[in-house]
Amino acid sequence: MTEQVFLGGGGEDYGTPQGLALKYANRHGLIAGATGTGKTVTLQILAEGFSNAGVPVILSDVKGDLSGLAKPGSDSHKLHGAFTARAEKIGFADYGYHACPVAFWDLYGEQGHPVRTTVAEMGPLLLARLLELSEAQEGILNIAFRLADEEGLPLLDLKDLQALLVWIGENRSELSLRYGNVSTASIGAIQRRLLVLENQGGAGLFGEPALALSDLMRCDASGKGMVNILAADKLMAAPGLYSTFLLWLLSELFEELPEVGDPDKPRLVFFFDEAHLLFDDAPKALIDKVEQVARLIRSKGVGVYFITQNPADVPEDILGQLGNRIQHALRAFTAKDRKNLRLAAETYRENPRFPTEEAIREVGVGEAVTSMLQKKGVPGVVERTLIRPPSSQLGPITQQERAAILKASDMAGKYDTPLDRRSAYEILAQRAQTAAQEAETSEAEAEESPQPMAREFNAARRYSGSRVSRSTSRTSRKKDTFTSAMSEAVIKELKGTTGRRIVRGILGSLFRGR
Repeated sequence: MTEQVFLGGGGEDYGTPQGLALKYANRHGLIAGATGTGKTVTLQILAEGFSNAGVPVILSDVKGDLSGLAKPGSDSHKLHGAFTARAEKIGFADYGYHACPVAFWDLYGEQGHPVRTTVAEMGPLLLARLLELSEAQEGILNIAFRLADEEGLPLLDLKDLQALLVWIGENRSELSLRYGNVSTASIGAIQRRLLVLENQGGAGLFGEPALALSDLMRCDASGKGMVNILAADKLMAAPGLYSTFLLWLLSELFEELPEVGDPDKPRLVFFFDEAHLLFDDAPKALIDKVEQVARLIRSKGVGVYFITQNPADVPEDILGQLGNRIQHALRAFTAKDRKNLRLAAETYRENPRFPTEEAIREVGVGEAVTSMLQKKGVPGVVERTLIRPPSSQLGPITQQERAAILKASDMAGKYDTPLDRRSAYEILAQRAQTAAQEAETSEAEAEESPQPMAREFNAARRYSGSRVSRSTSRTSRKKDTFTSAMSEAVIKELKGTTGRRIVRGILGSLFRGR
């Protein structure tokens, strides 16, 4: 089975091997089924199969059960007899217990190596999705990212973005003329959403050192692919953060990996558990982005597998690109359930031995309706398949075992200590400090000036003429009788109402805005 990931046995007596061809594993897939039907175990045996074939895997551990991939199964396990009996029934002669090379990751840095990215790498579209911003608020976020590029302000962590938003609010009048209306109310709303994200622990996601994708695409010394497990049991309390992080990771793979065409096996397989969280209330722009990534990322050697309860959770345009399908049982208690069941059955290539809709409703725990891509990428006939038992431990490992794996990992120490280099927050703080010092110096110089008129002269911002000193010579004024006469006439006029208006006009224009 070197060219396939062995899934289990099908046919009349479950003795016909069913497998997922590695050549078509980058054509994406779907694992669906109601709660308690065996989706997690199916995910576990797929991860084992890809790892054995030298393909690195990324998956999220929503319930904590998948940490057992790091430890071999045991003859003393209560299901050992059932496992060996099933292996014999489906013709799995090489069945035995073994572990997979595992790397644990955690956004909170508690159950695995810390995972970080920068605000700039996340981008405004995904960040707006994470913060649940309105269209107007998303527009201001786009302005912030544009200004960060133009002003040379690196956006690394949340305090960088918060500082930049404060700066935008202080300069909103000038920025509105260039970018459109910048509302303080919208800026305040974004700041509040950032505060909520901090309270959820999301601040730890942003910063440096940022995760290097090459660390997720490693093999061990024996050539087995590394199984990268993201601890998501606590993360699921913030579903927006969970789905946005996985979507960011998928986008980064799409943007950074080179084209490889159709390889003999994938370079990486990405499992997206609880996939409905990605599409619930998602804007059309985001769904279009996911569809684009799903369509094009296969040419970069990456296979994406969505795990969800119902195929209807995945938009049709994306569902149509998932060629490899494992469908566990679906419940059909309501009219909507029956409709979804019928729609799910219609997406399979029919098998003359049984009705597909009936099979999806009746398969038991550990059994599934499968359809895998065959030669030339043609979907195979749907088959009832008894899923093979796992070779790694079924269920979680202990905290002590997890700690030992983390300590021995090649990634130990690389991401543990956060870095806080000079970025937008520090640059803007320095600008503000410099401006305050200049203002203080200017005020001090003005206070030290002995002439009150000099302070008035310095405060006249719109005055552009040259300064003329007053003459103290009386004889010079008497020499020019014509000048004296004119001066007396002007002084007399200034004593009247018209004169006072003129003075108010002149002084208002000179000293307005002091």
